[in-house]
Amino acid sequence: MAACKDSAAAFSLDAYHVSEELGFILPEPLQDLPPYYTPWMDIAYRVPELVLTHELRSHINKMPNLSVEFLKRHRELRLAHLALGVMTMGYVWQEGDNDPVKMLPRTLAVPYWELSQRLGLPPILTHADAVLANWRKKDPEGPLDIENLELVVGIPGGESVKGFFIVTLMVERAAIPALRSIPKVINGVRSGDIEAVVEALGDISYSLSNMAESLRLMHVHVDPSVFYGTMRIFLSGWKDNPCMPKGLVYEGVQAEPMEYSGGSAAQSSLLHCFDELLGVQHEPKSGGFLTSMRNYMLPAHKQLIQDISSQPSLRTFVQRQANERLTEAFQECIGKLLALRSYHITVVSRFITVPAAKARQLRSQSRDAEESVLSNAPASLEERGTGGTGIMSFLKTVRKQTRDTLLPEMKHNS
Repeated sequence: MAACKDSAAAFSLDAYHVSEELGFILPEPLQDLPPYYTPWMDIAYRVPELVLTHELRSHINKMPNLSVEFLKRHRELRLAHLALGVMTMGYVWQEGDNDPVKMLPRTLAVPYWELSQRLGLPPILTHADAVLANWRKKDPEGPLDIENLELVVGIPGGESVKGFFIVTLMVERAAIPALRSIPKVINGVRSGDIEAVVEALGDISYSLSNMAESLRLMHVHVDPSVFYGTMRIFLSGWKDNPCMPKGLVYEGVQAEPMEYSGGSAAQSSLLHCFDELLGVQHEPKSGGFLTSMRNYMLPAHKQLIQDISSQPSLRTFVQRQANERLTEAFQECIGKLLALRSYHITVVSRFITVPAAKARQLRSQSRDAEESVLSNAPASLEERGTGGTGIMSFLKTVRKQTRDTLLPEMKHNS
């Protein structure tokens, strides 16, 4: 078997637009577009203040019709998609869930659609935009860390917006050694190299621990009441959303409304890669949602996940080898992934479930300044993620499927 597998080309990340240094993160995102696109960027930079003054819609309604033909480079396309995405979320949700628009105006909808077609992304703000392509260093020579990073553009919510997107970027950064180790696992399984697989799984376990540590920074940099009461609506989409049951019409694109999910951690390619590598099998409902989220990733990243899934099974390899160190390395990986998902549930509870309960209490009571943010929060989103799912039941189901991936003799101890 080993000789046969060796004849195949070695698995590599080179074909998938994954940076050796930055993983899925876009290297050196642009901060501005060519002068022709100044009307877009002037508004994009001001989205939070224009939403606050209820002027964003009127500014966008007056925008000139601009062609996307002068955007040539990938990083130009990414910044334009990010800018129009932030403008779209602000336009739709300027008045909260009381008055979402039914139609995106032609001057925004047409170029946004055309950009989306070129990039292979949907015309809504995605993780690939708001996190992976939305950062700049204060000191260009300094490190890629929270203290040295700023957003390019934002949504309403002040410092918590910066904290939310940049902490999420730090989770992506923590995963880079694990991404680099995925080909080592695949090639080791193909060639029957137990030592290579054990070493690579150790690196993945270490990265998963660091991802959980990075996620803990949410508690330091994001105010739960601001996230729940101010930010969430601007991350919400028009699919499975009671506020917009028919979706959104993109004027000049097609007459019928279209439905797109809002931003979700499930749009990050990371955990999809780890699930496919480790053999996590999701049940139909949660698995269907996760699979649909791959349409919100760049096509090359979606293809990487697909290609990992078609490789020889790591879990089967571990079972057949019956090697103690290999088995322990595999089980530790699953355990770290399980711990990360458990901690994600803790974070979601603090930032969604607890504020939702407070908001329900506050609607009929007197309230202080912090609480008024919660009392005005969109009631329609109380138990839903911005991607449109019933969030806690979804996350607990995914965690259970992860636990079920443990090899049988270890499940009783997990």
